Amino acid sequence: MNFAAVAPKVFKAVLALDAAARDGIDPVLVELVQIRASQINRCAYCIDYHTSDARKAGETNERIDQLSAWEESSLYSEAERAALALTEAVTLLPGGVPDEVYGEAAAFFDEKQLAQLIALIFTVNAWNRMNVTTRKTPGTA
Repeated sequence: MNFAAVAPKVFKAVLALDAAARDGIDPVLVELVQIRASQINRCAYCIDYHTSDARKAGETNERIDQLSAWEESSLYSEAERAALALTEAVTLLPGGVPDEVYGEAAAFFDEKQLAQLIALIFTVNAWNRMNVTTRKTPGTA
């Protein structure tokens, strides 16, 4: 299904939400969060899309390659690690977001930044669900 063609109002609304969610967040962190959520959700289209955007934003192949094992890698800052932990908690929602995960993110991001980060996470999850459900594959428009 070409979701954008079939449901253009919804698609445009998600595009607007995506743009609003990115506001004020470092572009590299945006892509790391979007790649990690897409890995968890097994969205090949979004993994392909966001790894390309991450490289354009200056991200290294080494950090992209190690992202699925970020907890074991020494390549990520404490703030990035907090954002990735929050990404996993919000994406998986295993009974809620643990207080310690939320608190760790709140230690690195002020309230506005944290709200933007949460919005970014739920927005990439919306994209993943849209693209996985409609069988969107890398290399398609």
